[in-house]
Amino acid sequence: LEGQAVELIGMSMATDTAAVFKENSGDSLRKLAGHDMTKIASQTVYKQTGLGPDDVDVIELHDCFSANELITYEGLGLCKEGEAEKFIENGDNDYGGKVVINPSGGLISKGHPLGATGLAQCAEMCWQLRGEAGKRQVKDAKVALSHNLGLGGAAVVSMYKRPEEWRSIPMKRKVSLGEGPPASKL
Repeated sequence: LEGQAVELIGMSMATDTAAVFKENSGDSLRKLAGHDMTKIASQTVYKQTGLGPDDVDVIELHDCFSANELITYEGLGLCKEGEAEKFIENGDNDYGGKVVINPSGGLISKGHPLGATGLAQCAEMCWQLRGEAGKRQVKDAKVALSHNLGLGGAAVVSMYKRPEEWRSIPMKRKVSLGEGPPASKL
């Protein structure tokens, strides 16, 4: 694995809080869409790793609906509560901004594949950290984060990093699927 290993440096799962099920909780729809459990899981990962949202270069997050992506920006601590619109308007969620969100195109671009979401996110984070993502590559990506969600249930936040001592070692395999399958020579 020398030269290609990626470490999972933090991971946390959080479930819905009791506040989700209370009527008249004020922002119950935000809670139902996973804001609170995302916040709990991400804060736990930041504490585990000693890193924070400003240290992350690339994120694959559960964008099951466009509005949910906005709620997740705030839950992950990428911007202050109520400032997701400003975060987007400033270009902070894209190449050249603070952090690149969903370079793979996210769930919506894949038709929201139930069950395959977490594996696809993990693969994309590994390709990004290895420099194998082709046209999607985030320049100099060193720290990656994935966020997966099951509405009405659980949020999982994972943080990845490529070991510094292995960055200069070339990878041993000849083909990566990060850019897609190799062209067939028929």
